[in-house]
Amino acid sequence: MLAFIGFFFSLLTAPGVVVHEFAHKKACDLMGVPVVDVAYFRLGTPAGYVQHGEPDRYRQSFVISVAPFLLNTAMAFCLFVGFAAVVLSSGIPEVGASLDLSLTTTETIVVALVLGWLGFSVGVQAFPSTGDAKTLWNRSLSEWRRSPIVLLGIPFVIVIYVANLLSWFFLDVLYAVGLLLLAAQLALALGF
Repeated sequence: MLAFIGFFFSLLTAPGVVVHEFAHKKACDLMGVPVVDVAYFRLGTPAGYVQHGEPDRYRQSFVISVAPFLLNTAMAFCLFVGFAAVVLSSGIPEVGASLDLSLTTTETIVVALVLGWLGFSVGVQAFPSTGDAKTLWNRSLSEWRRSPIVLLGIPFVIVIYVANLLSWFFLDVLYAVGLLLLAAQLALALGF
C-alpha cells in the first residue's frame, strides 16, 4: 500500500519534479557547468535528476542547489494567485446552494482545478534534495579555509537537511499550502 501511495504521489507531483530539474539544468547553464545527463521525470527513485560536472566555484554549487527552491516557489505562488483569482472572480457558492454547471462554470472549475493542482505539484517539489545539501556541505568543508565566506552557506545546508527530514511529516505539503494561503491573501488584496 505504501508503494502505491508513493507511486501516486510521484505521478501527482510530476510537473513539480520537471520544474525542479529544469531549474537545476538552467542554473548549470547559467553558471557554465556542463550537464552530463538529465531526467526531468521518471517513475523511479529519484523521480528526476541532473548530473553535471564539478563546479569550479562554491557560488556555482550554491546557485545550482538552491535554484529549484527559488523557481518552484515563484512558479507555485503565481499558479496559486491564478487559482485564487479564478475562484474569487467566479464567486463562491453558498453552502447548500445548488451548483450551476453551465459550460462557463464547468470551464472555470476545470481551470481552477488545473491551476490548483499545478501550484500544489510545483510547490511540494520546491525543497532542494539532501544530495544538494550534501554537495554544499562538502564544498563548505573543503573551501572554508581558503574562502571563509562559504561558511555563510552552512545555514542553508542545515535548512535543506531539516526540510527534507520534516518532509516525512509533510512539511513540503504544508509549504505548498502556505504558498496557497499567501497567494489567496494577495488575490483578495487585489480585489478579485
